[in-house]
Amino acid sequence: MTATTMTSTTEHLVFLDRDSVIANVRRPAFDHTWTEYPATTAQDAAERLRDATIAITNKVPLRAETLARLPKLRMIAVAATGTDIIDLPAARERGIVVSNIRDYAYAAVPEHTFALILALRRNLVAYRADVEAGKWEGGTRFCLFDHPIRDLHGSRLGLLGYGALGRQVAAIGRAFGMAIAVHKRTPVDEAGVINVTFDELLATSDVLSLHAPLSAATRNLIGAAELARMKRTALLINTARGGLVDEAALATALTEGVIAGAGFDVLTQEPPPPDNPLLRLRLPNFLLTPHNAWASQEAMQGLADQLIGNVEAFVRGAPVNVVT
Repeated sequence: MTATTMTSTTEHLVFLDRDSVIANVRRPAFDHTWTEYPATTAQDAAERLRDATIAITNKVPLRAETLARLPKLRMIAVAATGTDIIDLPAARERGIVVSNIRDYAYAAVPEHTFALILALRRNLVAYRADVEAGKWEGGTRFCLFDHPIRDLHGSRLGLLGYGALGRQVAAIGRAFGMAIAVHKRTPVDEAGVINVTFDELLATSDVLSLHAPLSAATRNLIGAAELARMKRTALLINTARGGLVDEAALATALTEGVIAGAGFDVLTQEPPPPDNPLLRLRLPNFLLTPHNAWASQEAMQGLADQLIGNVEAFVRGAPVNVVT
């Protein structure tokens, strides 16, 4: 593994997993050195950050034992929204500022969410398989309708969480003529939004889309009991965090027809181990994409620009998007 280094003056920045951001990452507008690695293991992080004052990481974890070996480190710039890879209490204790990326995929993730919804609601995967298998050319009618096709218009879109992405998903849902129901800790005061309890969200949503952060309180929030309370005709969409759903329970629910389908872009462990139960599913009513809902070219560049903006703000003494 090779590194690229620039000339040293003041701040020393180390980007641990540069290849995870496919965009033009401009250099900060202050005196600095810059070292970047295509990828870094958790075991190598401390050594590579030995002289760093600012660390940039997307998915390389920085735990308490690593931070304890880095007395020069003053800032961690996370090249993502989620910060569960960072031991935040340990960073706070050491006075290390942690900043993350916010609201950069406001178009990419909602568009991907609806790509999954539309493909499932209209059974596109099943019909494509039928065409490839020769069922259309060998049929007796001008069309095939062996699988149910449902409109979005007039159905209920349930949203668990209502941040920037949830609001944008709601806006697209309204354009399709869907009713919007939301469950969040603080009720939403917005025309056209129905505030519901968690139980009502499960029981009444035709499409349930997850947009909540992963925490101790939300881990495995949706398991076998929650899936059983959903409509048998409902879809479950997760473009948020993998750990929100019990994956074994979901695999069983899809196999047994407890719900109509699911579209996921995230898993509990990424990359997933071969024994992840969702990887083994070969069902037309389940779509799994490899955590790339956020990764449009436009969103990637917005992330890269905000990332360096966070670093520059910290060096100016006015840090932004701070999570510690």
